[in-house]
Amino acid sequence: MGKPIAKFETTMGTFEAELFLDEMPVTVSNFIDLANGGFYNGIHFHRVIKDFMLQFGCPNAKDPKSRAAGTGGPPGNSTYTNLKTQATVKRDAGGNIPDEFALKASNKPGTLSMANTGAPNTGGSQFFINTVHNDFLDWFSPGDSKHPVFGQVVSGMDVCKKIEATRTDPNDAPVTPVKMVSVTVSV
Repeated sequence: MGKPIAKFETTMGTFEAELFLDEMPVTVSNFIDLANGGFYNGIHFHRVIKDFMLQFGCPNAKDPKSRAAGTGGPPGNSTYTNLKTQATVKRDAGGNIPDEFALKASNKPGTLSMANTGAPNTGGSQFFINTVHNDFLDWFSPGDSKHPVFGQVVSGMDVCKKIEATRTDPNDAPVTPVKMVSVTVSV
């Protein structure tokens, strides 16, 4: 079985990413559950920093001007199926999943990485696409930042670079909102 492919259709174009299900089953299964359930559809990129990354996945960012963008996640105490083991995984009361430090992949350009608050087990639905090599974010590097990679853009990186180049406000939100029309995953 090949790796699942996620298709991201945005208002600025489409890109696709390979998901590392075999290596990161808890994280990827969470992402697939949210994507195929329509969770990401209609959400805007809420944080875009040139020469760094594009952050996405907060349900509060359905309103691109929401002050709460970047603070939300999936419904608390909800469940999903680990697609590798078929075990049921429960998100905590805040909608967060357990940290998964299994794949020693660096935060290179085009990788998808889990966003979190900096505290353990605080990733949920938000992730970012690295636009440069951000090795200081690797979970296995020295320091406090621990952001595990769970996918890699395989087509449409030019779209990601176009999003990265968009003008942003002082809070790093695109001045002209960039919406995720849909995210679908073929397994």
